[in-house]
Amino acid sequence: MSFRSIEQLLRRNSKIKISQSIANGIHDQKEEQSVQALRDSLRASNQLPEKFDDHHVLLRFLRMRGFNIIKAKEMFLNMLKWREDCAVDTIAKDFKFEEFDALKRCYPHGFHGVDRFGRPLYIERIGSVDLSKLMQVTSIDRYIKYHISEQEKTLSLRYPACSLATKKHISSTTAILDVKGLGMNNFSKAAREMFIEIQKIDSNYYPETLHQLYIINAGSGFRALWKVLKAFMEARTLKKIQVLGTNYLSTVLEAVEPSNLPEFLGGTCTCSATGGCLLQDKGPWTDAGIIRASKVGNQMSENIHQKQANGQVSGKIQELEDCAAQTKETLETLICKQKELATHIEQLRELLRDDVLAEKKTSSQTLK
Repeated sequence: MSFRSIEQLLRRNSKIKISQSIANGIHDQKEEQSVQALRDSLRASNQLPEKFDDHHVLLRFLRMRGFNIIKAKEMFLNMLKWREDCAVDTIAKDFKFEEFDALKRCYPHGFHGVDRFGRPLYIERIGSVDLSKLMQVTSIDRYIKYHISEQEKTLSLRYPACSLATKKHISSTTAILDVKGLGMNNFSKAAREMFIEIQKIDSNYYPETLHQLYIINAGSGFRALWKVLKAFMEARTLKKIQVLGTNYLSTVLEAVEPSNLPEFLGGTCTCSATGGCLLQDKGPWTDAGIIRASKVGNQMSENIHQKQANGQVSGKIQELEDCAAQTKETLETLICKQKELATHIEQLRELLRDDVLAEKKTSSQTLK
């Protein structure tokens, strides 16, 4: 499908009209320069896979490393190695989490609508987790793979769908973590290990995907635990976290509409038709029209990337052809010069032979 055909298809879509500016967002000039510098550095060492040759992907690593090109490049390359070592593409494509329903019953969590800006809203009731049952229904290794698959789904589906729905670029999540009843005594070693590993993955390999985290219902027990946990977190990430007590609602409602906030957190949503707010993956990414438009948008993006890649190859071919033409011209000039030199050498040899013959003739006449 051509780029023009895709544009025409998008214009005919009565629900969603997306332009390239929505998909890409508005680029800050200084940020664009930094992104291009990082891109050039990665390309120079042939370390920029086409899949990640994206302005916003590179920008996330730059922001996480304070726009230090060297540190951002190191972080980016570590991400690529981790993806290869852990077979992340295979997890995203093939991993089946059969214990999903059982996990939800003992560990209430999930995406539930969007915040006021249009970002995905993620809610987790970690204070209600039955840790013993959690370890019975799954393992730390399988839960981490499930978490990775969800992160990949957010990048490939949730963010693009939210961008289409809001007609502006979305690339981060607002999260609510309900820690009611959680403290040092009931946060086991296995839970700590899982938290640290997930935090490491999110911070190192999915940087800058958190917009804001509201930790609510934080009692004295959790605040003591928080002093330990935050030691494992990046300073930039900590700035995005608000730890709130039981009087959290007014703060949360500044970011989230009551209709997107579950009733058990003080909102108005019950999701009674689906058995509860955290038992479904509610959001623009489940809207059939948006999903269709998102797929077309992804195809358009792939076509644009392919067109750019083809343009780069064509440019390199033209460069080599010009070089070959110049080389051919130079060779022809050298061959011509070689022929001229050969002619001059032969002429000089004839002169030399004539001089030798003349000298011999003179010597012969003198002897007579």
